[in-house]
Parts: sequence; structure tokens; C-alpha cells
Amino acid sequence: MDPVDALLEIASLLERERASRYRAKAFRQAAATLKALPQDVVDDPTRLRAAKGIGESTFAVIRQAQGGEVPDYLVDLRGDVAPERTSALRAKLRGDLHAHTEWSDGTTPISVMADAARALGHEYLAITDHSPRLRVARGLSAERLREQLPQVRAESRGGLTMLTGIEVDILEDGALDQDAALLDELDIVVASVHSKLRMEAREMTARMLNAVSQPHVNVLGHCTGRLVQGERGTRPQSQFDAHAVFDACAEHGVAVEINSRPERQDPPDDLIAIALDAGCLFSIDSDAHAPGQLSLLDYGAERAENAGVPAERIVTTWGLERLKAWTE
Repeated sequence: MDPVDALLEIASLLERERASRYRAKAFRQAAATLKALPQDVVDDPTRLRAAKGIGESTFAVIRQAQGGEVPDYLVDLRGDVAPERTSALRAKLRGDLHAHTEWSDGTTPISVMADAARALGHEYLAITDHSPRLRVARGLSAERLREQLPQVRAESRGGLTMLTGIEVDILEDGALDQDAALLDELDIVVASVHSKLRMEAREMTARMLNAVSQPHVNVLGHCTGRLVQGERGTRPQSQFDAHAVFDACAEHGVAVEINSRPERQDPPDDLIAIALDAGCLFSIDSDAHAPGQLSLLDYGAERAENAGVPAERIVTTWGLERLKAWTE
């Protein structure tokens, strides 16, 4: 087995299971180091082990792969990580409107996320790093976002169109945490609540209504903010008038995100039903913070299919031209 392929597959599997970001990053770094080393160093175990970026675990993987074996580490991960789930709806998804890079709290450069999206056969991928108020996630100031935009567009090739975007924070009064003129320049705006999640229901409803009524917003992200499993623990869902919020989403053409992260499962099934009855559009998104998490779309597709969401009401089943027409 090619050692670089083995290291990258391990990184992707670790990312898919949402393991420590540092472990996955170590395997990606080792793959990059190995690709850059002269062949005489790669062939010399002593010099290879001494190379910066090659640790004990990654060295063992490389040596087993060089010996013609599938590394033990990879064999174990293939058995432990839940395989991708198949559904008729997953096969209809054309892209993803919510993904992060190292510009905010993701783990890899834009180019690596683009490569992973191409490998999955995506027609489009929106890069939606966080907005400035979310400092813990290194949210992008207007200046940093403007700097990022040409770098996102430059990765459009090989059948993949990269879309510029942001996951903009919905502030306490429902305002959006970025310059309106800059939001106008973006292809995709995902608006999400990240603070004061336990706000009183009436206030949270007003906050969300103000946000989704603004013309810049395309997608309402992980609307309840809940966590149902995972290393971050659990968190109850925010309380708001779902009928009012989803009626407003339908009125303004804002898609309700079905967030594919297993620890979120957001919206809950009962809220998906309310959004369906309201006539909402939906967007099945990965909310990926690493390349291996782009494949989590299979979880969101399975949930949407089980909830009876028609494919034609899911904007991420649409081709690029129809998607762009919707966002304009």
C-alpha cells in the first residue's frame, strides 16, 4: 500500500469519527512530510524516523505500508469507524453549503477541503468560516474574509465550483455579525445562533425572525444548537416558536439546514415535520471542520429521507445554476 495513501486514509477516518483533531492533523502532516522528503531519506528507516513531522505511530504506518502490508492502525480504524450510510437521497446530493477551514476553527487549508470535495464527486462546496464575534473559533474580520475570497474561488476546477460564504453569527438582537456590503459579495450566507442559547423563548423567536428576514441570509444553520452525543457532552435545544420561525423561512426563501453531524442531529425530527408543513426548503450540510467530515452528508441524507423530505425541496440536490438563481 502506498504510505501516503495510508496516512491520508487514517486521517480521513479519524476526522469522520470526530476523534482528536490533533491526531488526524498529525497523520496529514506526516503525509505531507513524506511526499516532500528525498527518496533516499524515505528509504532509510533511521533518517526517516528522525524527520520532523514523522512520529512513532506515523513511522510504524509508513514502514508497514512500505513492506507491502495494510498498516495495523488502518485495519483497526476500518473496523471501528462506522461505514458511510447509503440512501437514495444521498446519491442525489450535489454539494455542501457549510464547511470550515483553518481560517477559523477547521483543521486544514481551503485546497485540502476542495480536494476532498472533488474526491466525493461534489459539484460545489461553500466555504463558510465563522464571523468575527465568535472569537473562540477565530472568526473572520471583514479584512480577513476579503482576503480569503479569491483563495476560495481559485480552487474551482476539476468539475468542482467553490462558493464563497460565511457562517455568520446571529447576534442577540437578530443582527448579522458581518458588514452588509460584504455579505452581498458572498455566494452563500449561513446564519446560526452560537451564543445565549438558553435565551427565553419569546426573545429567541424574535432574534431568529429578525435574522431570517434579512435578504442576505440563505440558510438557517443548526437551528436549535443542541448536542445529543460526543466528546463535548450534551446540550439541550434552544426554545423558540418553530411555527413562526419556519413560516418566516418559507416566506423569505431561507433553507432550513439539516445538519449532518451525528452529535447535533439538528433540527430534531419534530421540528423537521413543522418545517415541512410550513413549506420550507432544506439544505443538507456536513458542517465539516476537516476533510474526512465532508462524508458525514450520509447521516443528514438518511435523516431527511426518514423524515419524508422531498428531494426537490432540498437545495443541495439542485445543480449549480439553479442553486445560484435561488441565492440571487
